[in-house]
Amino acid sequence: QVQLVESGGGLVQTGGSLRLSCAASGSFFSINAMGWYRQAPGKQRELVAEITSGGSTNYADSVQGRFTISRDNAKNTVSLQMNSLKPEDTAVYYCKAIVALIPYVPYNYWGQGTQVTVSS
Repeated sequence: QVQLVESGGGLVQTGGSLRLSCAASGSFFSINAMGWYRQAPGKQRELVAEITSGGSTNYADSVQGRFTISRDNAKNTVSLQMNSLKPEDTAVYYCKAIVALIPYVPYNYWGQGTQVTVSS
């Protein structure tokens, strides 16, 4: 199967930076889009940023210009550089990958989540 392992969360002050990383491992044919979602207490999980295998990106309006998503296709990793962090960015951040175990049959896989806390 496929495993996604995240790292890089933590506690930071307002205006600070953090970098999240996620590595995919296992047996699969290909990884399509990869992305980051977050879920704050009492709120629904929401998209933060996503990136296709070709490098096209999409960001939530709330993080545009502050966060940058990148991926290394050779290493099956995706990263999220978060700058100018705000208290409202506090949430559990989840890595997601759309993985084809066999050609043209994609499945969604999720990481275990990593806590990001921004203090005011």
